[in-house]
Amino acid sequence: MELANWRERVKAYIEDAARPVDKYGHQPRLYALACEIAGDPEIAGQCDDDVVFAAAWMHDLGVFTGHRPANPEELARWNHVPYTVAKSRDLLLEWGFPAEKLDKVGEVIETHQPQDEPRIPEAVVVRDADMLEQLGAIGLLRAFTKVGRDTRFSRFTDVVPVAERAQRELPGRLRLGRTRELARARISIVEIFLKGLGDEAGGSLY
Repeated sequence: MELANWRERVKAYIEDAARPVDKYGHQPRLYALACEIAGDPEIAGQCDDDVVFAAAWMHDLGVFTGHRPANPEELARWNHVPYTVAKSRDLLLEWGFPAEKLDKVGEVIETHQPQDEPRIPEAVVVRDADMLEQLGAIGLLRAFTKVGRDTRFSRFTDVVPVAERAQRELPGRLRLGRTRELARARISIVEIFLKGLGDEAGGSLY
């Protein structure tokens, strides 16, 4: 099976599976950011693009409706990562992804969240890219679209701490210099937004 074929299968599957539909878009942006970050002098030439592509596109499979539990109590306890790793492995193998690279894809997915400690270059760039996606205009948009739809966020005031925590904690967790450069403008956007939100709401944000 040709390289382009399995990649097209990945993209088509995720575009169809991403539910709610606004969850699609994160994947191509994440892959593009990861590719840009992979040019950092500290890590340049060390990343396998097949692994980065597959992990970036598949890493959130377990958070999509239809893949995550429907029961609210089960959902509250849900860790999407083990499911995503196992399901991605089966699908990628079916689509013709190189079998010898599956373990690396799994490792990237396992360590893509801010609290994780990535051990391989591909995991470093995907994790850094994923944190960038939680900052800036995109990060704010992704966070606030959850209001009224995600059981954790009934009101706007439930999301503000998420944005504040991202601004406060994520920059210090970025691994690469190139990512930190890209983060500066995004951090400024979050700072300006939060200040404006506080000024305009006057303590009456709901």
